[in-house]
Amino acid sequence: MLQQILFLSTLVVATYFIRRRINFIAGAIRLGKKTVVDSDPRRIRNLLLVAFGQRKMFVKPIAAFMHLLIYAGFILINIEVLEFIIDGLLGTHRVFAPVLGQAYPILMNMFEWLALGVLISCFVFLARRHLIKLPRLNSPELTRWPRMDANLILVSEIILMLAIFTMNAADQILQGRDSHYTASGSLVLSSLLIPFLENFSTTSLVVIERSAWWFHILGILGFAVYVTYSKHLHIFLAFPNTYFGKLEPKGQMTGMPVVTAEVKSMLGLEPVVAQPPSEPGRFGAKDVIDLSQQQILSAFACTECGRCTAECPANLTGKKLSPRKIMMDVRDRAEEVQQGKSIGSTAYETKSLLGDYITKEEINACTSCNACVEACPVLINPLDIILELRRYVSMEESGAPASWNAMYQNLETSFSPWKFSPTDRFNWNENQNKS
Repeated sequence: MLQQILFLSTLVVATYFIRRRINFIAGAIRLGKKTVVDSDPRRIRNLLLVAFGQRKMFVKPIAAFMHLLIYAGFILINIEVLEFIIDGLLGTHRVFAPVLGQAYPILMNMFEWLALGVLISCFVFLARRHLIKLPRLNSPELTRWPRMDANLILVSEIILMLAIFTMNAADQILQGRDSHYTASGSLVLSSLLIPFLENFSTTSLVVIERSAWWFHILGILGFAVYVTYSKHLHIFLAFPNTYFGKLEPKGQMTGMPVVTAEVKSMLGLEPVVAQPPSEPGRFGAKDVIDLSQQQILSAFACTECGRCTAECPANLTGKKLSPRKIMMDVRDRAEEVQQGKSIGSTAYETKSLLGDYITKEEINACTSCNACVEACPVLINPLDIILELRRYVSMEESGAPASWNAMYQNLETSFSPWKFSPTDRFNWNENQNKS
């Protein structure tokens, strides 16, 4: 009964903090402009292939396979966690064993092999960060906290998997000593630890088994709370992000309906319709409130893997632009604004996304090549955010570089980036024919 009370209390506390954090993140996403999404069947296709199938991860097969092991382990091993939760609430032990019969040891062995795969993958990922030191995992924007975050998750996964093996090994010994312990059948991997534990007394083994059980369940609940503060939130948000992702061709830039309608009206391509006077909106984006909800969602879905930055030609040539940093900055600023609104403070109003988080030098370095968009494994689009920030600088501040302003003027007057009459546009061709 004491175990049930303690377990239920722990579950209630964890649920409270998870719900509180989810509400905070939802509020931060709702800071943006409401996103209207159609029901195009391609969205379901993206959800299945990109989020569930991890199709874009397999550009790099070795890393993708390791990630798939952790991903599959996370999903399937949580079936065993479900048994933990039921046992904790009812005070039972291995409640699924009598129900599943001969299938139970098969499933448990499968879970253990997956746990071994998770262990190996975590060690490989730690080696990539600290021994091989992949450049994209050691970029300047990955300050102390982002690096520690990744290490904490990997180390936690290793400890949790070891706890499963220890618990199962002690449990198998106790099954032959104590009738309270339900037979689970032979478990191949955890049986390898039996020689190290079989000389312990029954009381000691009970302590080891229960300690490992509690450690694992507390670790899982702690992980569930922690992940809402971590980059590993993408485990959950990658799914809605891929569903709501952009379906248009990557080279197609999203226009501004107000400006488009005005230009068409001036050119006589659209009838002039009298509109009631309204407060003019902001052109482009200066802060997170000017972005769309989908763009803020994508910031929280960012895995911080750095594939976007590794493919960015501006970053590769030494420019300050890092698409990963753009997404991290949007997320940090959204949290700052939401935190201020939550506590009734206005301190966040003294800063903005553009200027205090993202500089003009960064957004001006972007070539709009879409390399970052193509590289992202969960369909995040940093370019859309960069373009919105550049629109604000150009249209609200008239702060674009002088060479850009000259190009804009030429486009307006000569219909081309170059300053010559449209009637002379094909003179170069005549000169070519003469030569």
